[in-house]
Amino acid sequence: MKGSLLATGAAIAAFALAFPAAADFTGGKVRIGVLNDQSSLYADITGQGSVVAARMAVEDWGGKVRGVPIEVVFADHQNKPDVGANISRQWYDTEGVDVIVDVPTSSVALAINEITREKNKVFLVSGAATSDLTGPKCSPNTVHWTYDTWALANGTGSAIVQTGGDSWFFLTADYAFGHALERDTEAVVLKAGGKVLGKVRHPLNNPDFSSYLLQAQASRAKIIGLANAGGDTINSIKQAAEFGIVAGGQNLAGLLVFITDVHGLGLQTAQGLILTESFYWDLNDQTRAWSKRFAERMNGRMPTMVQAGVYAAVTHYLKALDALGSDADGRAVVAKMKEIPTDDPLFGKGQIRIDGRKLHPVYLFEVKKPAESKGPWDYYKLKATIPAERAFRPLAEGNCPLVK
Repeated sequence: MKGSLLATGAAIAAFALAFPAAADFTGGKVRIGVLNDQSSLYADITGQGSVVAARMAVEDWGGKVRGVPIEVVFADHQNKPDVGANISRQWYDTEGVDVIVDVPTSSVALAINEITREKNKVFLVSGAATSDLTGPKCSPNTVHWTYDTWALANGTGSAIVQTGGDSWFFLTADYAFGHALERDTEAVVLKAGGKVLGKVRHPLNNPDFSSYLLQAQASRAKIIGLANAGGDTINSIKQAAEFGIVAGGQNLAGLLVFITDVHGLGLQTAQGLILTESFYWDLNDQTRAWSKRFAERMNGRMPTMVQAGVYAAVTHYLKALDALGSDADGRAVVAKMKEIPTDDPLFGKGQIRIDGRKLHPVYLFEVKKPAESKGPWDYYKLKATIPAERAFRPLAEGNCPLVK
């Protein structure tokens, strides 16, 4: 009888180790907070599409981790660091959010990066671009998933310089993202022997680019580098066409262009743009299948790389929780995410480095001419695939304190 009880006790203990109690998950559930722009110039890039992507990841996982339910909540940070910081503190302190996902607008992301470290939670960045998140501002609680300013500069910027675009004028969004993209692209131009003839900075969500474009036009630079995104990029390109800038012999370089921007511009205006993305819905059978499911929930809209990154990052996060059996220690969760190789249908196989940089290939695309497009959202033709080991900044060059 005694031996039987001992055996039973050992079996229960083994079961408990294999399947930790819900108490190992804070609040008895996993809460994922999607924080982004729901109402302004980045809403098409992120917005409800990122919420849909996060929910798809949860559904594909089965809705639970080790029997613990998973919830997705969302909020609008209005592209303001103070608003984003207040929401994140409230989520972490009183609403049981374990992980914050997405967060376009680099100034907001940098604020949440520090709060997440302080609270020992998890931050999965898909929308923000600044490469400082894996450089001097790197954190053991943060993973930077989809793209960054270094990758954009060394993709789009490098390709343009190599094809003769050796004099530049920058039109830059005046906050952390624009500054970082301008900095990283300028470094590429100068390294290749090119020149920067001038730069001008504009407010976020700016309706009138006429004075900035006139300065760019007067510079006679071959390339006008648009270090902005979303609605600002769309307005820059539309107004440049009105001024006849491209017809006058200068070219525009959209340093961060999303498929939703091309959709908004139309192929007649966007044709010929060179751009760098880490995801495109029509890359392969897996991306097409997932994107079709996404589009069915988004009134036919195809996903941006940011929205695809949300899906992939949440999927890998849930994989780490399942392996770890707990969400209580954010640093431990991120360490497990770095330990487990990444593998999902949208970005393929990869890994997360010690600095939090997710590694995968990125792609150089050219926007098709209207006659080349075979149907809705058929916008890109692939010019080059940049392998993961060259797509992102070398580990030794980032000045991340986590790198010994």
